[in-house]
Amino acid sequence: MLDNLTQRLAKVVKTMRGEARLTEANTAEMLREVRMALLEADVALPAVREFIAKVKEKALGEEVIGSLSPGQALVGVVQRELAALMGADLGPDATQLSFAQQPPAIILMAGLQGVGKTTTTGKLAKYLKEQKKKKVLTVSADVYRPAAIAQLESVTKQVGADFFPTTASDKPVDIAKNALDWAKKHYHDVLIIDTAGRLGIDEAMMQEIAAVHAAVNPVETLFVVDAMLGQDAINTAKAFNDALPLTGVVLTKLDGDSRGGAALSVRHVTGKPIKFAGVSEKLDGLEAFDPTRMANRVLGMGDILALVEEARKGVDAEAATELANKIKGGGKFDMNDFKAQLTQMKKMGGMSGLLDKLPAQFQQAAAGANMDQAEKQVRRMVGIIDSMTALERAKPELIKANRKRRIAAGAGVQVQEVNRMLNQFEQMQTMMKKLKGGGLMKMMRGMKGMMPGMR
Repeated sequence: MLDNLTQRLAKVVKTMRGEARLTEANTAEMLREVRMALLEADVALPAVREFIAKVKEKALGEEVIGSLSPGQALVGVVQRELAALMGADLGPDATQLSFAQQPPAIILMAGLQGVGKTTTTGKLAKYLKEQKKKKVLTVSADVYRPAAIAQLESVTKQVGADFFPTTASDKPVDIAKNALDWAKKHYHDVLIIDTAGRLGIDEAMMQEIAAVHAAVNPVETLFVVDAMLGQDAINTAKAFNDALPLTGVVLTKLDGDSRGGAALSVRHVTGKPIKFAGVSEKLDGLEAFDPTRMANRVLGMGDILALVEEARKGVDAEAATELANKIKGGGKFDMNDFKAQLTQMKKMGGMSGLLDKLPAQFQQAAAGANMDQAEKQVRRMVGIIDSMTALERAKPELIKANRKRRIAAGAGVQVQEVNRMLNQFEQMQTMMKKLKGGGLMKMMRGMKGMMPGMR
């Protein structure tokens, strides 16, 4: 996510921290580096100018110059101003969705064709259902793209929300009114309306979406924008902001672009908060946007809170307690336990998803690791365990030459792969024995050798 910008800024941050004394000369040099990093990342020039001016003003102020560690103080200024650029200056409640009205709360999704509106509608339905415990109804007012209605129906069913069926012959305003009527009668908390996009901004599209907006008066009008659009994202944001009373922005495909800085400009251009960010193609790959935490990630400081939240979502607390009690009670860590650990790692977004949230120094330490290869290997290991009998999973010590050949054939791998997986299992088993004595640091050291690609 914003990889190039993070790498450049992490280097600048390291240099800043090392400065015992700040002068106009070395401050100007650092700000020049920050400016170049932002421009190369496609952040709009007006946003960059304003950002640099604010940092410069505070960098040469008493707070930094009078500090015992001015380099550290300057890093703090850059972090706060970057968070403000992303919307922290709008207040802590600005990024929250509003439900302050008689149900159903209506959310209108607006944006160009191809930015991921329909998938994002499904992701948002899942987020609201699981995180906010809302009863959600979705509807497609996109009567121009043949597969749009079927696509929304499919993703809505996958996330377990309700779908209001429509046809391509219906009028968008009628669709919105009928869906609202249905949502009221069936006591839905939220109605999400997916609207039609175009390949470019045109007057007809803007008039149509304005008419849908007027007909249902949504509490939230979210502008969905592709982080990979570059400077075009800014022009699109202006056009939609002029045509509709937007309440927030949703960034999609933030995982697919190493620059992505234009996404930061959208907040500056519209004056509206970024409320969500699409961080993976999976239906749970939508994160509530937090400007301060995102600023930390962009500066290479990591987002440990997001990591903890990811762990909380992915980890089965009951199963973890059960395993801990089993090990403490002298029970053996077996293949069923090993498979459960691998499965939980996949639920947490895999190794690359976790790495993205760690501070820069940890990311650099794992820079040589091929994360895609490592994740494929994890999937292969699960396949090998699935090819074992229940007895073999409970007593891995029984697995000798003949059994290895049978397991390898069942999993479609070479016997060497089975041997490698058994070695990694034994390392994990050894680590679990050490944990009986509470050796967390021992476990962390052991992880380096245990996980594929992390040697």
